[in-house]
Amino acid sequence: MSPSPAKSFPDAHAASQTRKATASGWIGSVLEYYDFFIYATAAALIFPQIFFPAGNPTIAIVTSLATYGVGYVARPIGAMVLGHYGDTHGRKNVLVLCMFLMGFSTMAVGLLPTYAQAGLWAPVLLVVMRLIQGFAVAGEISGSSSMILEHAPYGQRGYYASFTLQGVQAGQILAAAVFLPLAHFLPSEDFNTWGWRIPFLLSFVVIVAGYFIRKEVDETPAFAEVAKKGEKLRAPITQSFASNKADMFRVVCMALMNVIPVVATIFGGAYAVQKAYGIGFDKEVYLWIPVAGNILAVIVIPFVGKLSDRIGRRPPMIVGALAAGLLSFAYLYAISIANVPLAVLMSLLMWGVVYQGYNAVFPSFFPELFPTRTRVTAMALSQNVGTAITAMLPALFATVAPPGTQNIPLIVGSLTLGICAIAATACWSARETYRVQMHDLGRPGATPAAGDGLHAPHKSHTLAS
Repeated sequence: MSPSPAKSFPDAHAASQTRKATASGWIGSVLEYYDFFIYATAAALIFPQIFFPAGNPTIAIVTSLATYGVGYVARPIGAMVLGHYGDTHGRKNVLVLCMFLMGFSTMAVGLLPTYAQAGLWAPVLLVVMRLIQGFAVAGEISGSSSMILEHAPYGQRGYYASFTLQGVQAGQILAAAVFLPLAHFLPSEDFNTWGWRIPFLLSFVVIVAGYFIRKEVDETPAFAEVAKKGEKLRAPITQSFASNKADMFRVVCMALMNVIPVVATIFGGAYAVQKAYGIGFDKEVYLWIPVAGNILAVIVIPFVGKLSDRIGRRPPMIVGALAAGLLSFAYLYAISIANVPLAVLMSLLMWGVVYQGYNAVFPSFFPELFPTRTRVTAMALSQNVGTAITAMLPALFATVAPPGTQNIPLIVGSLTLGICAIAATACWSARETYRVQMHDLGRPGATPAAGDGLHAPHKSHTLAS
């Protein structure tokens, strides 16, 4: 039976908004995560030398990687504030706010004085800007995933929502690609003095482009229907814990899969490049490793997202989690023997292909676990708590496996695999969502629709309640 006119949009309008929402989510993720990951790149390659005392390289490395993690510590706070805003004022409005906060804080990093110029004020100001970055990015994936999911037709939610993470990977490519020509063409002294600032100052483009892109998208039909019925909550976070705490805990555990990009880019970068570890990868050479992995990820993600519409969300996530954890041993071993071709190959397998079983699917799976009224809040808070935990891992890895430690690949690889196993177990315990109608999402007892998940029993674009 077809839904009533009040419950659906005309097909042409719905299809147009699906494309606009997906494009907005993709481009917004590119720009916002460009900002977030240029900091990550600089924290591994540049900041230990310019923002911290030079006397003890081990302390400088650990402290620099800890400032990277500070951004993730701020994310649960940002998730509560921005998630509340997204569930009460709309998906579109929260995404524009995220963009402005991220753009201005990233530009500010490019203007900061160094330790030689300002002493302890330099790392203090760096931490403050990173806190604002972390606060801002907390609402991005949950907001854009919810926006795309709520615009997408039944049977294609996994495919369309995967473009959120494809944009994140493209943003990482852009972040590394901006550093590559600077590292190649500038003398080392110039690069460390002023060249590293250029990628941060280019965030002005993020502010301008992001605003014009996101203002073109309509509010989602699901949120509009909830608002029309007067069902918006004054305190979505209270309702989230009251009704969805079990699924929120599952998302926290599944989000621990962020350990894979942490190993691939942050700890892996410091391990390969910092002189104290004695590996000696050239900075320019190492910058190509995450670029190559992300290029492959951009290609793989939509296919995995589409696969999840056929076989379900859980199988690719579980397989991706366990296999990526196993491959972390090989990746770190390749770095330990200074074998650049093998390190690139392992990065392509671990991060570019296998990890995408998780990465491409969670933008649809996580919001599908929660109802419309609390979707952004519940996903943002639980996902960002999980990623906040993993953000402390670079400093932990550098502490338990500092320069001079034997068997670094075994130590860090074992920790990585254990964390991936926790994520896989949490996913296994969750209910499947790919065949659940939009209006039933977030209901633990919802009955999946008959069929393979690709064809709804009635017209697409039914609005969530």
